[in-house]
Amino acid sequence: MFYSLVKAIAFVVFNFVFRIKVKGKEQIPVSGRLVLCSNHKSNWDPLILASVFPRKIAWMGKKELFDNKLLKAPLTWLGVFPVDRQVADISAVKTALRLLKAEKVLGIFPEGTRVKEFDPNNAKAGVALLAMKSKAPVLPVYIEGSYKLFSILSITIGEPLEYHKEYTGKLGNEEYSNISQEILAKIYKLGG
Repeated sequence: MFYSLVKAIAFVVFNFVFRIKVKGKEQIPVSGRLVLCSNHKSNWDPLILASVFPRKIAWMGKKELFDNKLLKAPLTWLGVFPVDRQVADISAVKTALRLLKAEKVLGIFPEGTRVKEFDPNNAKAGVALLAMKSKAPVLPVYIEGSYKLFSILSITIGEPLEYHKEYTGKLGNEEYSNISQEILAKIYKLGG
């Protein structure tokens, strides 16, 4: 209920503040587990994506957000859960895998933080690990815009990528890193 209310308000607000254009909405699977992976340029990205996405997205958010007592409860109600970006956060990985096992949508920014331009070395291996362990398709999404008042904000959704069907057997850190870099490259390729 809270998620739907915030999503509706965000949709109205963001469509007033920006001229949002979404391309590729038909690529979104209507059901089943899914890892939504997007580039990350603004703090508004999770809310903007949630406002135009037809399914509820559970976002991984940096643990520092939960240090703010005013933000902690609303973030939790919105399905955001904390991740410690400084260590291999096993608790966050388990939470993500539980969500995916329950056939939900997990939202991740593969770079782990806001970035202005593409650098494959920014890709975190955890993105591929989650997709492979959960056997979830990865949905690449690219957001492009200046985030200035009344400017155009373009969201391009690519085809779901099923890496779990391409790679079999046990993978190591290097393979996970390579897959994550490939996912990141496909995200940025959507931007042209």
